[in-house]
Amino acid sequence: MPLILSGCGGGGSDAVSIIPAATTLPASNTVANLCQAPRAGNDPFNDNKPYPDRLGTLAQEKTWLRSWTDETYLWYREVPTTLYPANYATAIDYFDVLKTSATTASGKAKDQFHFTYPSAEWDALSQQGIEFGYGITWSRAPGDSLPRKRVVAMLEPGSPADKAGLHRGDQLITVDGADYLNGNDSASIDKLNAGLFPEKEGETHTLIFKRDNSTVSVFIAAANVVSTPVQNTKIIDTPTGKVGYLTFNNHNSVSELQLINSIDTLKAAGVTDLVLDLRYNGGGLLYVASELAYMIAGPVATNGKTFEQSQFNDKIKPDAPTPFFSTAYGFSAPAGQPLPYLGLKKVSILTSAGTCSASEAIINSLQGIDVEVSLIGAQTCGKPYGFYPTPNCGITYFSIQFKGINNKGFGDYADGIPATCNIADDFTHALGDPLEAQLAAALQYRNTKICPAASSGVMLRGEFASTKLQLVRPLAKEIAIYSRVK
Repeated sequence: MPLILSGCGGGGSDAVSIIPAATTLPASNTVANLCQAPRAGNDPFNDNKPYPDRLGTLAQEKTWLRSWTDETYLWYREVPTTLYPANYATAIDYFDVLKTSATTASGKAKDQFHFTYPSAEWDALSQQGIEFGYGITWSRAPGDSLPRKRVVAMLEPGSPADKAGLHRGDQLITVDGADYLNGNDSASIDKLNAGLFPEKEGETHTLIFKRDNSTVSVFIAAANVVSTPVQNTKIIDTPTGKVGYLTFNNHNSVSELQLINSIDTLKAAGVTDLVLDLRYNGGGLLYVASELAYMIAGPVATNGKTFEQSQFNDKIKPDAPTPFFSTAYGFSAPAGQPLPYLGLKKVSILTSAGTCSASEAIINSLQGIDVEVSLIGAQTCGKPYGFYPTPNCGITYFSIQFKGINNKGFGDYADGIPATCNIADDFTHALGDPLEAQLAAALQYRNTKICPAASSGVMLRGEFASTKLQLVRPLAKEIAIYSRVK
């Protein structure tokens, strides 16, 4: 996504695609995979089977979108029936408007989660944890007011950024000589966009950061980065027992085995409490979320209980409730492998506005079986909704198809789940450091039930101190999804 400048699709000639109303549409499966530019060859993410694409037209791609939306979108009745496909130059342009325009109680858009991804990129990200870039998760000041502020929130271990020696809390100053803080001419903007959003593997750029009272210059190459969604598993000795800690950043396929190994480590150490750091976890596979919730609470608390019940539109037959899974689904661990568990009656979870979807489902599900959940950090983002990602003609479409409710029937948190203690993100300490503000607050609150003094913004050194920052992350990392094969 460009830093400052962006474009949008215009009109186009598509005269045969004139059907706006849902009542006149064909069944979506009759026009699926009819593509203006069908792919040739085999799909490496689907057992190397041939792509299902057949030669079709842009009009047929749009017809599929309108039919599929009418059949599966949670709020299909709120999609305008006067959106003529011919007015949109591409299928993606058309998809972008096939959603509700309603708002929540707080005034934000009811549907903020409507997006697409190239299917090859989505499959690599979700199945293999591969993402193109430098391996940096950024936080930045919202908007484009000057001076801009952008900070390293997290690094993927072994990524180009990690190998270059960057640290959490490093503050971006220049990109290829262009002033990130104040540069606003076209030449600077071009350099900033090119350096922050590289397009080819091996593409190199020079980034300069401020760290304390010095500067750090890195010459860095973009690469396909394999994520490590579970990090910093550790045991913290306290006067009242051993507390486990882990950072969990993405409910993707590879996280299943990593979570099992992490919980095995904590169980073997005899922890009696857990701090689960979800502040940067936007969600992902709900089956993984169910497994982790089971591993926290154990069989006694979860037996016969619902992890989540999906609520669909009135055209779709309800699914059976999703249980708390006690065995591995088989994403990266052997299918059917019994899961380890801690059997805790309380848990502390570190949260932020970037804690979304499947991460919120963990919180909501545990609250639904009366596990005491203390949220330390900030109110979560508010996404009780989910998707069955659906590909067509090389694009995977994400359109909200269900709302999730817990064992008590609750799922009304579209404006977020409030924090127990409001504590700013602390970029002056590493994640997992007991002195890091949110972790320190969780360790204190578990014993005293007293929150430290509330703080806002983020904790940084120097002129960025107490700045309001927000996580920079693609929508594909802020979702709740069920596997295509259930």
